[in-house]
Amino acid sequence: MVVETLLITLKVRITIRSKKSDPQHNSNLKMEELKMVEAKGLSKPVKLKNELAELLQATELPRTEITKKLWDYIKANKLQTKTENGKPENAGKFIVADAKLLPIFKNTKSQSNSGKVTDFTDLKEGQTINMMQLATVVSANIE
Repeated sequence: MVVETLLITLKVRITIRSKKSDPQHNSNLKMEELKMVEAKGLSKPVKLKNELAELLQATELPRTEITKKLWDYIKANKLQTKTENGKPENAGKFIVADAKLLPIFKNTKSQSNSGKVTDFTDLKEGQTINMMQLATVVSANIE
């Protein structure tokens, strides 16, 4: 049984190598590689609204990269706090709105499928949002 498995493995390897040398097969491989590279879902670049584009210095980014860059900014400027509307202390689940984040947060007014409304249009500098609401902020700031 081990010998049969080894022979099958060798036949498969020989077949793969012979296909790699075939130019037609190589062009098909390139097309498959291109299809795999096409970004989809969260990794697909989206157009940013002006305020967010200014902060992140980009016009298009994938959602994952937007969130990462926002967190980098929040951590670099120590804009996290453990208490709602508390002073920035670089730790905790609340994000303090500074002058640069405030216009981005203020763009956020949405309603979830369950009917919960997230409205930051009246937020003031120094007030906080819960870190779990950052995805809603990102969604409100892309086109």
